Amino acid sequence: MYLNKVILIGRLAQDPESRVTPSGQNVANFTIVTNRYYQDKGGDRQEATEFHKVVAWGRIAEIASQYLQKGNLVMIEGRLQTRSWEGQDGIKRYVTEIVAEKIQLGPKGQSSTPVDTTTPKNENIEEPVDIADIQIDESNEEDVPF
Repeated sequence: MYLNKVILIGRLAQDPESRVTPSGQNVANFTIVTNRYYQDKGGDRQEATEFHKVVAWGRIAEIASQYLQKGNLVMIEGRLQTRSWEGQDGIKRYVTEIVAEKIQLGPKGQSSTPVDTTTPKNENIEEPVDIADIQIDESNEEDVPF
């Protein structure tokens, strides 16, 4: 048995971009920014920032478009997916993104100061606890909490 699961806690780099596919499926794309702190060889504290592409489909895309805004603290649970396509120049291109399966919005008014997760037990991380603890079972959309 293998597992493809991603959990990210970060901030939205921009508002979600949403659209409807020709087949009528809702899709939202957005980017989550995460930071990592470490010490370099000289003992100086360094920060590394990563930008993660996220795609949400169906009801999750609708909710993401409605509630998520640039700067929001958010937790995303999902899976990694790599897609490829051929560009207009004939070169094959690839993108790896997180397909969102669950979105949880952090508390309102949360400081935009990055959380230092280098402490042994990550004691500085607050559990996101707000409106959008969303886990959609696509087989039964009647369970959506809205």
